[in-house]
Amino acid sequence: MSIKVVKRRREARGADMYRPRIEQALTAGKVAEAAKIAASALAAGHVDTLVLNLAAWRKEEAGDYGGAHALLKRALALAPGDVLILGSIAAVLRKQGYPEEALTILDRVVAAEPRHAAAWLERGYVLDALRADAAAIESYERALAIEPTLAPALGKLADAAARRGDTAASETYAHRALALNPAEPSVIFALALLAIEARDGASAVARLEPLLATKLAPDDRTRALTLLGDALDRQDRTAEAFAAYQRAQHSFREIYRPQLEPSRSRPSHRSFIEKIMAQVESAGAIPPPAPQSPVAGAADMHVFLLGYPRSGTTLIENVLASAPGVVALEERDTLADIDAALLANDGTMPPLDSLDPALVERLRATYWERVHQLGGPVEGKVLVDMNPFNGLKLPIIARLFPDARIVIMRRDPRDVMLSCFRISFTPGTAAWALSDLTEAARHYDALMRLIDRCRETLPLAYHEVRYDRLVTEFEPTVHALADFIGLEWTDEFTRFDRTAKSRGVRTASETQVRKGLYNGGGQWRRYADALAPVLPILDPWIARFGSDA
Repeated sequence: MSIKVVKRRREARGADMYRPRIEQALTAGKVAEAAKIAASALAAGHVDTLVLNLAAWRKEEAGDYGGAHALLKRALALAPGDVLILGSIAAVLRKQGYPEEALTILDRVVAAEPRHAAAWLERGYVLDALRADAAAIESYERALAIEPTLAPALGKLADAAARRGDTAASETYAHRALALNPAEPSVIFALALLAIEARDGASAVARLEPLLATKLAPDDRTRALTLLGDALDRQDRTAEAFAAYQRAQHSFREIYRPQLEPSRSRPSHRSFIEKIMAQVESAGAIPPPAPQSPVAGAADMHVFLLGYPRSGTTLIENVLASAPGVVALEERDTLADIDAALLANDGTMPPLDSLDPALVERLRATYWERVHQLGGPVEGKVLVDMNPFNGLKLPIIARLFPDARIVIMRRDPRDVMLSCFRISFTPGTAAWALSDLTEAARHYDALMRLIDRCRETLPLAYHEVRYDRLVTEFEPTVHALADFIGLEWTDEFTRFDRTAKSRGVRTASETQVRKGLYNGGGQWRRYADALAPVLPILDPWIARFGSDA
């Protein structure tokens, strides 16, 4: 008998020793025990798709997403096209902070197996991470149509309804989910949010604290802590609220540290801004470029709305979107192709004033094609392209779109910092910066300095909107903005809350904007002690944009 045959028989006997135990544990519903056995089998050199899948699940549960991904890729090599394995890979990619890649895989899965309820559910999770609310809801509904007792899908629909202010729908979904699983996290989130919106912080705390005492998925723990902070804030227990926000941000950083913590190969978002600033200062004042040829499909008026997260950009975007003839794109990645061509990972740009004219025309055309894909036709209309961080793209905007109008939203930096710290942002290098209060203040300072320098050196038309004046002097403030853009006044501007409800809001400002006009300024005073360490960094901007300035 050959050595190879003897080795294969030994491997088969070893696999036979593990496989029945794994299947017995799975039959009994003991997934963790089955995964532990699978890990032992893997360590002993016994490899098949079931063993790899379970061992990957164990690593995923432990937060080792990279290790789980590696094992799942090995499983996929043994069973190419397996929809269960592909779905697991997508889930790990989402948890690693790569939702776009996860969505691509899941679209393949549901196309190959349309009745794969778990894939539709995971697709909903991914779309939620991308803040594509309507598409996420559709995915959860597809999952429920296949498996009506899928409590997580019901919970997610309850949560989505709560966020858009539909109390009746949220409670209906929540009651169905609770009958299936009283501890479903997304249901607790929905009911807690409804209580917070009703100013019943005590009820929200009573729901969230028992949930936090259980084992939660890392992202769910972050969300629960953020909501707990909001619930405590409703009771004016600000010291406890801030402690909850700190715990939430710590949770976020622990989850995404491997993907987002700055390193030599991955510069911080602040250093990215500072690199652009150095290039702007080196270039000095830039003369207006030569007239550019019209681009097919371009809007009649092009507006970039920017500032800083939580400064009021979503509010203004919905005000403008209320006017007839305005197409508004809320934090859509319209500049992705341009960034890929002109921005390196560390913020380095080529000399923009000497770009090949053919490249400029190609990038301009690509931009408008992308706008058309994301927002539909814009010819003859006004396009409002809103992204708070587009301030760092001003040098590129000035080169490619010199006729664009730039609207800069300004708000008291103390309220901005507090509001950013109270929010769970979509994972990314900017979100990492905002998860630490001191780094957030330095990041804010860097971006404000860059915007100031660009205003001094780049030939663009600028207009500032102050949040404190918008909420106290709405009509004159919006009149001035409309005049700058070239829009006629319409009473529809005042109905922006209805616009927000009908079109949906993709940003963290969803619950605020749909309430209508209210003055959310001055909240920082209740947290003055917590903010005190970063005030020296913010002082120059407080002097300029503070609500008491």
